[in-house]
Amino acid sequence: MFDFTAGFQALAALAVLALVGWLYSLRRNDVSIVDVLWSLMFLLCAIVYFAQADDPGARAALVMAMVALWALRLSAHIAIRNRGKAEDYRYQTIRANNEPGFRYKSLYIVFGLQVALAWLISLPLMAAINSAEPLAWLDAAGVLLWATGMIFEAVGDYQLARFRGDPANADKVLDQGLWRYTRHPNYFGNFCIWWGFFLMAVAAGGWWSFVSPVVMTVLLLRVSGVALLEKTIVSRRPGYADYVRRTNAFLPGPPRPRSQT
Repeated sequence: MFDFTAGFQALAALAVLALVGWLYSLRRNDVSIVDVLWSLMFLLCAIVYFAQADDPGARAALVMAMVALWALRLSAHIAIRNRGKAEDYRYQTIRANNEPGFRYKSLYIVFGLQVALAWLISLPLMAAINSAEPLAWLDAAGVLLWATGMIFEAVGDYQLARFRGDPANADKVLDQGLWRYTRHPNYFGNFCIWWGFFLMAVAAGGWWSFVSPVVMTVLLLRVSGVALLEKTIVSRRPGYADYVRRTNAFLPGPPRPRSQT
């Protein structure tokens, strides 16, 4: 059931968090901080939903723990990865395309957009937390799918960070570990996580929140994920074209033989 009070309070809380992040980005002249805040926005929504729930039960507590574990890990990973680096090239491109005045336009172009998306995608959390329905097999399926996603996302991030940390790999392509089976194990993991939350929402009667995993899937595949990342990577990494030929873009699968040329 959609809780209008909790929904509007979550949206207001997200707006405050985004405003603080935007003010900080003005000081640094770098909007990349929004990536650190992205997962924390969902944790903030979950906290609001939990606080507003009449009688939060086992599902609510379970979802809260799952959201917290995912959000804090991802936020910390991105913060460590971005520490001491220049603004992400994606935001540099957006900045260049929206000058003059991007510093102030970024309040709605970057931070406002993230608020709207995070609130919309958080709907399964509302449905799952604001329910007194007992735990069911769909909850177990959701937890299993979420756990699969966490493994792919966290292990994929760790393997990539370790690979990039070796100067000898500067122009090389990571095609080992989970990256041997999918070119984007971290994005596939995120996909599993949000479909897992949706299954738990369905168990609570929140079938209407299907818009969340659908939007997340579109973002991962067509907008800010695979499509955007691979737009220029072939020109930057000579071996990436062969990696594309051998390896599935998203869903894990057995790698194809290397080119003989």
